[in-house]
Amino acid sequence: MNVLIDWIEGINWTKLVLDIGIVALKLIAIIIIYYIVKSIGKRTIQKVFERSTKKLTSGRAHTLQALCINVFTYFLLFIVIGIIFELFGLDIKALLAGAGIIGLAIGFGAQGLVSDVVTGFFILLEKQFDVDDYVTVAGIDGVVEEIGLRTTKLRGSDGTVHYIPNRNIGTVSNYSRGNMRALVDISISHNEDIDKAIQVLQDVCDRIQDEDDNIVEGPNVIGVQSLETSSVVLRVIGKTKTDAQFGVERKLRKMMKEALEQNGMTIS
Repeated sequence: MNVLIDWIEGINWTKLVLDIGIVALKLIAIIIIYYIVKSIGKRTIQKVFERSTKKLTSGRAHTLQALCINVFTYFLLFIVIGIIFELFGLDIKALLAGAGIIGLAIGFGAQGLVSDVVTGFFILLEKQFDVDDYVTVAGIDGVVEEIGLRTTKLRGSDGTVHYIPNRNIGTVSNYSRGNMRALVDISISHNEDIDKAIQVLQDVCDRIQDEDDNIVEGPNVIGVQSLETSSVVLRVIGKTKTDAQFGVERKLRKMMKEALEQNGMTIS
């Protein structure tokens, strides 16, 4: 007990408080500088990609911009951590050497993470999809909001956000590359005049083609698609601009239903 009291009395409290205050001020200064540099770096990267929009598509520019900002942030954070270690008198080189040994030990258990990073790299390299593309990956439909080296972020049609590990991305279906196909099947009764029904539907297709700038080719009635037990299925096909196919299909269904009913025909 006396030893503890002697030790406490021997502490230079003024110097201790001063040292703690200096360290605290340095930490605050480091944190402030970190956020300033991060903000400047982020704005610089954004400006660079804003100027490159003529060379890159909008989705591609957003994809690479988000990736560059993430890499820059991690790199800056790594530097800040190293400075803080040095501030407390820790040997950063020894820590890195120890981290390397520990990393090697746990590397066998991080194969999933490595697979995510490798797959993410090839997704970006091969330009399989970009931000704002409508895709199907890992059995999930949605619009790409973010592509990272570890995960891909999709927003579904119902607003749900899906975080998909890149290693789970196998086959990619991208609906935002080139012209898309609008396809509509209309079922009419066996008792109806098929030739008349085809003509009525084609008139609707011609009218929509003149009205809708999203239509690139057609639409046209290609004829009888199949014969069902209680109906005859007529198929209409056209080509639209990217991501416009669903809107065109909805318009076709509405106008074709109204046209058939106006001509006294029954939809099965």
